[in-house]
Amino acid sequence: MTAALAAAWAQLGWGSLAVAGFATLIAGLMRGYSGFGTAILLAPVYSTLWGPRAGVPVMLLMELFVSAYLLPRAFAQANRRVIFSMGGAAILATPLGAYILFVADGAVLRQAIGGFVLVFGLLLMSPWRYHGSRPLGLNLAIGTVSGLLKGATGMSGPPVILYLLSGPEAAAQHRANLILYFGLIGIVAVIPPLWGGLIGWPVLLLTALMLPVLLAAVPVGARLFHVLPIAWYRRLALVALVAAGLFALLG
Repeated sequence: MTAALAAAWAQLGWGSLAVAGFATLIAGLMRGYSGFGTAILLAPVYSTLWGPRAGVPVMLLMELFVSAYLLPRAFAQANRRVIFSMGGAAILATPLGAYILFVADGAVLRQAIGGFVLVFGLLLMSPWRYHGSRPLGLNLAIGTVSGLLKGATGMSGPPVILYLLSGPEAAAQHRANLILYFGLIGIVAVIPPLWGGLIGWPVLLLTALMLPVLLAAVPVGARLFHVLPIAWYRRLALVALVAAGLFALLG
């Protein structure tokens, strides 16, 4: 164990740790404020710095701790009928998506993650929103796509966020819906990389280094939800998403 940790530490550069720490700080503020942002921001950054097969498991482990902090209060506010149907489909689809993480070329997967985040950021910047109803079939379809993405890239958020934020609910319920959904799927998403041997000492070391930053930032973001105007947050979040996507594409 000591030799494995020493080898893992030797591979880490201070520059990459600084970039990862800054991205983790921003992601924690976003997650605490809006209920999302951890995976979408960190998956491209971590995958570029450490490769998808290390970066994605690190991010998945950190998600578990964040969800445990945010879930209790969000559970009562969320639309559980919609979230449980989407979450059930996503849970079944996540292991299928994880197969892509195991077999895909790391560089190709990193660029795909970056491109996906960039497109998602641009979609959020556009005026387009889905304004239809939320029937069971569509809930299941969105959940399935989200689960496939979660398993392959660690990011279940883009289709779910665009779908859920289009509804007439207040901002507090939007936030609760996202927290509950990501909490449900986050528990299952850790199982395939753990079973497949991707979660070893290097991943645990990186998680131990980044997790305190994330846990410190999330409560601050949650407090900002009550004081920072949503328009300000939206602009800052979009800049962060576009920057993360370009970092993965060009890194």
